Parts: sequence; C-alpha cells; structure tokens
Amino acid sequence: MNKIITPIPQTKQHFEILDGLRGVAALAVVLFHFMEWIYTNPEKNFIGHGFLAVDFFFCLSGFVIAYAYDDRMATMGLRKFFIARIIRLHPLVIAGSVLGLLAFLFDPFGGHPDSYSTGKIALAFLCSLFLVPLPVIADRAFNLFSFNAPAWSLFWEYIANIAYAFVLHRIARSYLLLLTILSAVTLCFVAYRSGNLLGGWSGPTFWDGAARVSYSFLAGLLIQRSNWIIRNKLGFIGLSILLLLAFVMPFSKWNWVSEPLVVLFYFPLLIALSAGTTFPRLKEVCAFSGKISYPLYMTHYAALWMFGNYYTTHKPDNTQLTLIIVSGIILLIGAAYLVMVVFDTPARKYLNGKR
Repeated sequence: MNKIITPIPQTKQHFEILDGLRGVAALAVVLFHFMEWIYTNPEKNFIGHGFLAVDFFFCLSGFVIAYAYDDRMATMGLRKFFIARIIRLHPLVIAGSVLGLLAFLFDPFGGHPDSYSTGKIALAFLCSLFLVPLPVIADRAFNLFSFNAPAWSLFWEYIANIAYAFVLHRIARSYLLLLTILSAVTLCFVAYRSGNLLGGWSGPTFWDGAARVSYSFLAGLLIQRSNWIIRNKLGFIGLSILLLLAFVMPFSKWNWVSEPLVVLFYFPLLIALSAGTTFPRLKEVCAFSGKISYPLYMTHYAALWMFGNYYTTHKPDNTQLTLIIVSGIILLIGAAYLVMVVFDTPARKYLNGKR
C-alpha cells in the first residue's frame, strides 16, 4: 500500500466505498443488538464492540458534511442548510418512532404497555418524534427516546450539525485541530471514568454521547479539510474486513484504553483510506449498502425488543437462535428497504419539491 497524501480534486466525486462501509457498520450494529440479548456478559459476545459503529458513523458524518457543505455554506445560508438536513434525517426518525410505538403496544412476546397511562405513552411518543430526551419507559430500559433507542445518536448528529452551521464551518483549521485535541482528552476521560465508551443512550450517560460525537465529528471535518486522503488499493472488501476488526476485538478490563485508541486513531485512518481507495468493482453493492444503512439503523430496534422478549420467555436453543438471527437480519434489511422505498424516498422527494 502506497501512503501518499493527495489533495481532494476540485470536481466533487462520490465516495462509494464510504457508502459501502456505512452499510457494514449498520449491519454490525444490528448484529450487536441481537447478541447483547443473548450475552449479558459482553466479554462472551464475539461482536461486543459493535456499538463503536456509532463513533464510525460520527466520523464519517463529519467528513461528508465538510466535503458537501464547506464551500457552499457562505452562499447557502443557515436556513437552507437546516432544511436540507432535516429533510435528509427526520423522515426516518418519524418512521422509527412509529414502528417502535407499534412494537411496544402489540408485542406478542411480552411487555407491559398497560402499566403506563395513555398520557405518558403519548408524551414519550411525541418526544421520540421530535428528539426530545425523555427516559421514562422502564420496559425500554429508560433509553432517551423510549420507542427508538438508536435515535440517541441522531440527537447528537443534529447537535453536531447545528454546531457546524453556526461555528465549525467558519473556523480556521488550526482552531479545528485544537478543538479536536480537547475533545480527544474529554473522550479519554469518559472512557477512563466509565471503563468503556458504551454510554450516550440513557439519562445517566447522556453527556457521554456529547464526548463521543464531539471528537469523531471534528476528526471527520479535520480529515477532509486537511486533505488526508491516503491512496491505496484495499477496496471495499479489504476495508470492510479492517472495519469489522474493530467490532470483534476482545471485550476486556482494558476497554478504557482500547476503545479510545480505536476511535481516536483507527476510525479516522479508515476514513482516510476509504476516501482514497481505488474502486474497480462492487459499485452496486456499495451503493445499495449505503442506501439501506440509515433506514436499517433507524428501524431495526422495534423488532429487537420483540426478539428480546421472545428470548427471555422462550429460551430457544442455539440452533433456533442461529436461524432466528440470520432470518431476522435478512427480514430487517427487507423491511428497511420497504420503508425506504415506500416512505423515506417519497417523503424526501416531496419535501425537496416543496422547498
């Protein structure tokens, strides 16, 4: 592999490999969520670090936002930027909340919706729709957005976008580097204090999410603005394997060291490699992977609660579990594709037309 730092060309290209890796990371999250029901001890979970895919998403987001908007913000303006981001992100926030509510009310394998008043359920649902943190539903592990747990990362994605629009797109690279270093120190402190970087999704760990998004999003911005594009021939398969290695690394008492190392250095390196790899094949696979990644991430968790209730009440054996998880992932990809085609794409097309 030749490590050559080259500037990003003036004509904007589409980074297909980054699309493909986004889908790989989304699948890792789904598998992680299945497996954490089975292995309550994360040291036994072969994909016990699948949650770090969120940090990869944040870093990727910073890179893509800088690439897409740095040279347009001055003429685009805040209003158009925010409308564009809401149209891109929020339809699936709504879809995930609706599916999560339906799963909560009609789960055939368990749950206690009758334990909550109609007003409390309605308030939790409204907060989920508008990304207002309200960790009040015990049957949903008191996660921040009761009916769609993964939405916690979207909350911080919005915060990062707001910070970018008002401040980050204006500042010089030297100040961006300083902010990135300060965020890195904060992230290390969070990892040391908690023993890992798993936080951000619940009330007690709320501010851990701020540390996670701050460093990774800033690092993504810094990679793009510094033109840290590493030319290589690893391709989609090679980079997918490298990404998966981060998720399957051993879960141990040294997580407070290993996890920050992955987030601080390994993920930015993968972004730089992915943006600079040659791309002779698998273009269609990467395109589909990229398109399905966000719908899959935002819609899968409704089914995961039902799986968890089924697992705890029926105790299926390993053969049954393997069949359920494999078929479940396939069905979730199909369901995400359906949501994308029937709801997300038409909704965004309609809203963009109105804009």
